[in-house]
Amino acid sequence: MQLSFLKCKIHRATVTDANLHYQGSITLGAELMKAAGIHPFEKVDIYNVSNGERFSTYAIEGASGTVCLNGAAAWKVRVKDKIIVAAYCVIDDTEVKTFKPTLVFVGERNEIQKISHSAESLL
Repeated sequence: MQLSFLKCKIHRATVTDANLHYQGSITLGAELMKAAGIHPFEKVDIYNVSNGERFSTYAIEGASGTVCLNGAAAWKVRVKDKIIVAAYCVIDDTEVKTFKPTLVFVGERNEIQKISHSAESLL
């Protein structure tokens, strides 16, 4: 059996820009993508902590500290909104006991403050 699990997340990132006229996606600082393990063009879910919006798009790399929603997704955020960026994976049921997601916690300027692989960090 295969199961869908959280692969990684960037927790409470601050939106730095919203570009309605770009073709779509979320632009994330390359350091955030690398730390979380998100690949360019990988599907991600966005959870807007500030207004409750939830939607999917794909990630592209940008300058350090960047969190910019592009295209139609720009309508769902405002600059300074707090968001969670999550990616999921499919694992075999034999991996469930050993699988650990990557959790990236960031500060006000989207600088990495902590990287964890433990559910205790969610509390």
